[in-house]
Amino acid sequence: MSNGGQGSRSDEAQSERINRELIELLNELRVALPGVQVLFAFLLTVPFSQGFVKTTEFQRDLLFGVLAATAISAALLIAPSAWHRLRFRQRDKELILSVANRMAIAGLGFLAMAMVGAVMLIANYAFSETLTVISGIIAFLVFGGLWYVFPLARIVEQSD
Repeated sequence: MSNGGQGSRSDEAQSERINRELIELLNELRVALPGVQVLFAFLLTVPFSQGFVKTTEFQRDLLFGVLAATAISAALLIAPSAWHRLRFRQRDKELILSVANRMAIAGLGFLAMAMVGAVMLIANYAFSETLTVISGIIAFLVFGGLWYVFPLARIVEQSD
């Protein structure tokens, strides 16, 4: 029996809930990881393309920042799988779930930063400084709104 979709079932034992939530989290990470991998692969090829030799210092710095944010995102989003694989027999599932949830949220934050930076890098390289700022603001609002503000606003709405 469901309790209105609030995250657990009334007849579900704590161990069952932890197992279910951990499986759900690991499945959610499978959705985010291809985006990180594609972005990372793109960023690794950019410096070796012929056109990239004509870049400004700002563009090179931004590329490195996006690359670093993508690498940190990948580390944070892959870490829960590693934790689960290394600790699952030690009866640490609740700890794994708690830490993995925080890592996933942080990893998505770094992925959002990397995506915003990538949009800005392309806008700056191919178009103009003005479009760099405008596209960066729009990308920030889209990622921030969809990934953080709207979900957290729903939490606030439910607590009223």
